[in-house]
Amino acid sequence: MTWPAPRWYSGNLMTMFESLLLLLLAAIVLLQVARRVGLPYPAMLALAGVAFAFVPGAPTLRIEPETVLALFIAPVLLDAAYDFPLGAASRLWRPLAIMVLGAVLVTTAVVATIGWAFAGLPIAAAIVLGAIVAPPDAAAATAVAGTVTLPRRTVAVLKGESLLNDATALLLFSGALAIQTADGSAGQVALRLVLAVPGGLLLGVASGWVVKRVSRYVAGTLGGNLFQFVAAFGIWLIAEHLELSAVLAVVASAVVIARGQDGVESPRMRVHSFAVWATVVFLLNVLAFMLMGMQARAILGRLDGRAWDDLELVGLVIAGVVASRFAVVMAWNYASRHWRRVRGSLDAPTIGQGVVVSWAGMRGLLSLATAFALPANFPQRDLVVLTAFGVVLATLVFQGMTLAPLVRLFKLDRMEDPQAELAEARRRLTDAALSKLDDLPDGDGLRATYQAKRAAHDDPERAAWLDRQRQAGLAVVAAQREALDDLREDGQIGSETFFQLQEELDWRALTLLPDEERRIEEA
Repeated sequence: MTWPAPRWYSGNLMTMFESLLLLLLAAIVLLQVARRVGLPYPAMLALAGVAFAFVPGAPTLRIEPETVLALFIAPVLLDAAYDFPLGAASRLWRPLAIMVLGAVLVTTAVVATIGWAFAGLPIAAAIVLGAIVAPPDAAAATAVAGTVTLPRRTVAVLKGESLLNDATALLLFSGALAIQTADGSAGQVALRLVLAVPGGLLLGVASGWVVKRVSRYVAGTLGGNLFQFVAAFGIWLIAEHLELSAVLAVVASAVVIARGQDGVESPRMRVHSFAVWATVVFLLNVLAFMLMGMQARAILGRLDGRAWDDLELVGLVIAGVVASRFAVVMAWNYASRHWRRVRGSLDAPTIGQGVVVSWAGMRGLLSLATAFALPANFPQRDLVVLTAFGVVLATLVFQGMTLAPLVRLFKLDRMEDPQAELAEARRRLTDAALSKLDDLPDGDGLRATYQAKRAAHDDPERAAWLDRQRQAGLAVVAAQREALDDLREDGQIGSETFFQLQEELDWRALTLLPDEERRIEEA
């Protein structure tokens, strides 16, 4: 028996808008589940993407390949790079170089060999597949690091690697794709790649300088947040049109913008901006996994009798990705423990740290986005996209869900005490505040600020005195903020401690702002 279709039915059981609402609702529920069971939320989104692939009547959404990378990667990179301390990168340049260059190149080579030998892909197309699945994801690494207590150095390596290796992978991806699509000879492509790195860095520095100065005119308004997104997308697109490294351009611009930003970005706007960017990054992950679920559904429907052969290739690539990372990380771990010249001034890593870093190579948004960006005429595109989704799903779900027990097995969660680190950092900030108060003529009166607020409305002299107390309080917060930045740059505190204390200082500064400034910021 067939039921008549309602008048509003247009061919799809669900519209895109309805599907997006349902997926967002599911994502909210999964986020709460992930928090309660201590799992990284990208793993839950990966499972949701698989489930979405089998929802009957779900619509199909297509995005132009040229738009995909800018849409999904640019804001995520800017968000991650904005908060990454340069001091950590300078101290950890040896392990970061091994991960950013060595791990990506070795993984790409291994996967390319598998794709060429077992799937018959052309060499250039096989390298494209390797570049797609080679880089771990910044958002996944951050989410995983937030579910367990890890040593500061381990977290810094994971975050720095996932931020910087995108450039290596995308350079390989774009170069191999250009050769495969006959968009230039091998020599021309190599020349473009050589120029793309310094050109992207120069563009990023110049763009960051411009954005920081333009931001002064929109600071303190809601337009300031919108301008941040416009700048992120604009820098990426300009770099793409100039055939420069868009990743390095965005990362370099974020680093330039972040340094000395206190004079541009008010505490209220920083609190607001952090909330906005966290939400946007989460929404981009939701949308990316929904789109991948749509593609996986269509691909599985086209596989027919060769499904098992293709799934065997997916399994081989997953094994190659995991084994390659283990080989590179453990080789560095062994060398740095036995030869001081290799590790420099760093302490020798433990075997447990090496195993955890090896196991923490979750793939995510970048792998999904680069798979989306493949042109329709790419050789065996369905197989490449399915393989990318399989790698993302396997690494996020299996590795993501087993990482916390692995950390506890090697007792890495006991190497450092985050509460003691937070207490020591608060003590250092208090010392900075007291030191600043000694230099202020009206600093002692700050302790009586609250008693003076009531009398200030009727006494002009007391109101002027109260204003001087506000200024003294803001100066103290500025001194504490400088001390906090120094603690992070020197590697004495981790990211979680830094952001918690930065938020506390922002709220403290907001309580000291005059009413007039509050009204201006809220306008």
